[in-house]
Amino acid sequence: MSVHPDYQQFLDGRVTLHSGDMLDVLASMPENSVDSVVCDPPYHLTSIVKRFGAEGAAIAKDGATGAYQRASAGFMGKQWDGGDIAFQPATWAAVLRVLKPGGYLLAFASTRGIWRMGVAIEDGGFIPHPMIAWVFGSGFPKASRLNACALDGPFARIDVDGFRYGGQALKPAIEPIFMGQKPFSKANGTENILLHGTGALNIDGSRVATTEFAGPPSGDGRLADDGWGMKGGGTGGGATSKLGRWPANLIHDGSDEVLEAFPSGLKSGTGSVKKETDAGYQPNAYGKESRPAGTRMIEYGDEGSASRFFYSSKADAEDRIGSKHPTVKPLDLMQYLCRLITPPGGTVLDCFAGTGTTGEAAWREGFDAILIEREPEYQADIARRMDLVLKPAKRSAVAASKGKLMGAEGTPLFGDVA
Repeated sequence: MSVHPDYQQFLDGRVTLHSGDMLDVLASMPENSVDSVVCDPPYHLTSIVKRFGAEGAAIAKDGATGAYQRASAGFMGKQWDGGDIAFQPATWAAVLRVLKPGGYLLAFASTRGIWRMGVAIEDGGFIPHPMIAWVFGSGFPKASRLNACALDGPFARIDVDGFRYGGQALKPAIEPIFMGQKPFSKANGTENILLHGTGALNIDGSRVATTEFAGPPSGDGRLADDGWGMKGGGTGGGATSKLGRWPANLIHDGSDEVLEAFPSGLKSGTGSVKKETDAGYQPNAYGKESRPAGTRMIEYGDEGSASRFFYSSKADAEDRIGSKHPTVKPLDLMQYLCRLITPPGGTVLDCFAGTGTTGEAAWREGFDAILIEREPEYQADIARRMDLVLKPAKRSAVAASKGKLMGAEGTPLFGDVA
């Protein structure tokens, strides 16, 4: 594993932290040296800094709520979220260079910035795949009321109490994850995978556990000893098999708000519970067996909320372990993403490491990790996280002393800062 001059290693050398600018560190790494990339780049939500917070600018006035003065200090008061590094094709071309042919990239984004970042990633040389949607119930809208006394025109003649304006007037409930892939170096995927080990998703290792079969439990212990298959399951590669349901490009947080949004009473397509019914012919209907018209049908499988068809990532206070970083992600979510795109024994790169959740997630899944983080505050968070990985009792105590987690994604990004 190549290392930048300014680095630290943790967990018996399996997690390496490079301190410095990500472009400088990437330039020091050999090409085709990592197996996957899982990262959470800056969301660049600080356009107001250019207007009110530039060096030498007058102090922004509070206004009615103080929002302008707070925002002029940067997103969550962090100037590092400014700039446009996630929107630059050169950034992703540098990432592409160190990723092995066929390797996958997963990059979080805001719903406002996913479009610009996605174009930059594609222009940097990646093949775009359908994005993954992470859905949660903890978001809070930030909208301003209309001042009815000052309104002229149409609004002067109607009740304006139900109207709001602002950049986040709708309740935020989704965070997109861009999915891209480095082109194969060979004519087809099989040849590329045999040469580099990269180019395929770990579908069976990422299946969603189901109660229809006496299959593997969700969470830890899901992977087989080789890190690729799943324990406890039988054979079958369909959308639902004894290994669990096929992973989808939707992930949710299991919160009551999200679960209530899914329809209930839906039957799954396969399973051990069978019964005959007089229902009519419905070719390709989910949960029914297609037969000629006039014959009796067979329905089978379990029944319940449609939320069970998708992976659920639940966060707890230990995901934050005292860090004030505004976009800490749940550990089990990062484990799932690392497992999905990384081959057995592979190395995961996170070039915007933040508090190091990706590094811990990769280590727990049996992978090595290379982390890059520029900010000294978060470098310290990473060192603390790595120290607590093998000290569960101390970790729990630190988490408890720092207060409870804010929101399903473990961050005050969509709510007030604790």
